[in-house]
Amino acid sequence: MPEQSGSEKALLRVDFQPIGRRLEVQRGTSLLEAAQSSGVQLVSLCGGVGSCDGCKVRLVRGRLTAPTLHEQAALEEQELNAGWRLACQAEVLSDVTVDIPPESLTTSQRLQVEGLEAEIELDPLVVAVDVTVEPPTLEDLRADTTRVSQALERSGYPAIEIGLPLVDRLSMVLREQGWAARLALRGDRLIGALPPGSGLVGLAVDIGTTKLAGYLVDLSAGDILAKLGAMNPQIGFGEDVVSRIVYANQGEGQRSTLRERLVDTLQGMIDEMCLQAEVSRQQIVEAVVVGNTAMHHLFLGLPVRQLALSPYVPAVSEAVEVRAGELGLELAPGAQVYLPPNIAGFVGADHVAMVLATGVWQASDTVLALDIGTNTEVSLAVAGRLLSCSCASGPAFEGAHIQEGMRAAPGAIERLQISGGQVRYQTIDGAPAVGICGSGILDAVAEMLGAGMINGTGRLHRDHPLVRMTDGRPELLLTPADKSGHGREIVVTQKDVHEIQLAKGAIRAGIELLLDEAGLQAGQIDRFIVAGAFGTYIDVRNAIRVGMFPDLPLERFSQVGNAAGAGARQLLLSGKARRLAEEFSRKVEYVELARHPRFSEKFLEGMGFNQ
Repeated sequence: MPEQSGSEKALLRVDFQPIGRRLEVQRGTSLLEAAQSSGVQLVSLCGGVGSCDGCKVRLVRGRLTAPTLHEQAALEEQELNAGWRLACQAEVLSDVTVDIPPESLTTSQRLQVEGLEAEIELDPLVVAVDVTVEPPTLEDLRADTTRVSQALERSGYPAIEIGLPLVDRLSMVLREQGWAARLALRGDRLIGALPPGSGLVGLAVDIGTTKLAGYLVDLSAGDILAKLGAMNPQIGFGEDVVSRIVYANQGEGQRSTLRERLVDTLQGMIDEMCLQAEVSRQQIVEAVVVGNTAMHHLFLGLPVRQLALSPYVPAVSEAVEVRAGELGLELAPGAQVYLPPNIAGFVGADHVAMVLATGVWQASDTVLALDIGTNTEVSLAVAGRLLSCSCASGPAFEGAHIQEGMRAAPGAIERLQISGGQVRYQTIDGAPAVGICGSGILDAVAEMLGAGMINGTGRLHRDHPLVRMTDGRPELLLTPADKSGHGREIVVTQKDVHEIQLAKGAIRAGIELLLDEAGLQAGQIDRFIVAGAFGTYIDVRNAIRVGMFPDLPLERFSQVGNAAGAGARQLLLSGKARRLAEEFSRKVEYVELARHPRFSEKFLEGMGFNQ
């Protein structure tokens, strides 16, 4: 029997990104009604009659009804052409994916930008030089660049290159500031011209598959001036790396769309951080960007097809430097963007930054470090060796593929206990429950296991008093409809448990195979470092209970937050750190799990609850 088209199906799927909420609705349901039913809190100042633009969203995939007169009045023609709609007016005609900008949400998601704050030895790549030059006269007709070059030579900086992008800025600053300026030099090149006394600022960015973290840093002292998180706008085109690659491979236009959406979001973050720190774009004279190999390539506009095909090799693995303007970022005219090396097809520059920040690269004891995300990277340091692998853990810990899953936002269940035959939980911001996020679903599975609801293979016991049957399927009720924030029940299903088994099985398989390669047992790990946004909020005891982590004493574990962002800041502030990262990344022993003869065995073991 042929599959029904989106317009013929009785129920249509609506996927709200980047919040990560999904539901099925009847054809003709408005996006605002769908959002309200799923607990997505859209701004609706006019009460849904189309007289404001508070509920503005962008269609990524699928079909909606034609724009109404209200929408044509509220939105510019170019906005409509780009897919922007008013949720209260647009009705669903097929399965759709919709992107919600932050300003259309009444609440914000929890984004992890905090992390290690290690002392950084400054080794600046950019220096500030103050110069004053004589103004031109009819008797002195030297060009502006000649005056500045001669002033720099007198200050001990001969033969400085002044490229065309700087000339316009330099001439303006000199005239506005009485022929004085603070110049930013990088090696033998002028990269910025500022009013005297201006501070030099650097930008560090961690591009995660799901989330972005940005930092503005004082280059002279190393202090963080502003920091900001945002959702990766590419989510609407695929929640995991492979889906993103598949979309990019559809054509040059699709690959460009992914890059443009990302760069637009990054520029918005930069501008917002500039406001926070009270600095200008012109003061940002250096940038470091880290991300997994796919995010790295998409940001640079490099091909990604080969990342999805065996043997999964990157287009480039060495460190890259490129002028910010070439990437579409508006910083100082000569600002450079540095991206550290990639190790392999799915172990990228973000993992290099994490290994740098945590000091794993120079560990004298046995250390295992992992950065949990949609793609989880693991490194093992032992006896002078550094082994790494990548685990396709998938987006389940971001709430995807979980029936009532969502990302970490107000109303998400983030902590859960089962005791005395009762389910107790805590939601983010104490709001009424509307779904369950990654830390909450991990707690739920661990508590269900502890309460005897789940057997060693992950099957729910149908005869357990807390397990109920709905349409012949076992599930655990967390929140009845009258207690939830959206009037629907919140449950954990058999499929949800299986999704967590897949995710934790992949992670545990990666850990065990690295240990095998090094000839070690789990008990020989001296330190176990957990990085990443999800890793910050999980209960390590429950990660051990479900078998995602080996059973080690709790004091061996440390949760360090966004270590990749910390490494990016270190690379921003120190040329020595860059040289170290480039050196140790060349020595990493990469283990390709997809071809490993014991991967299937370890993966199946990791999926079970018998470790």
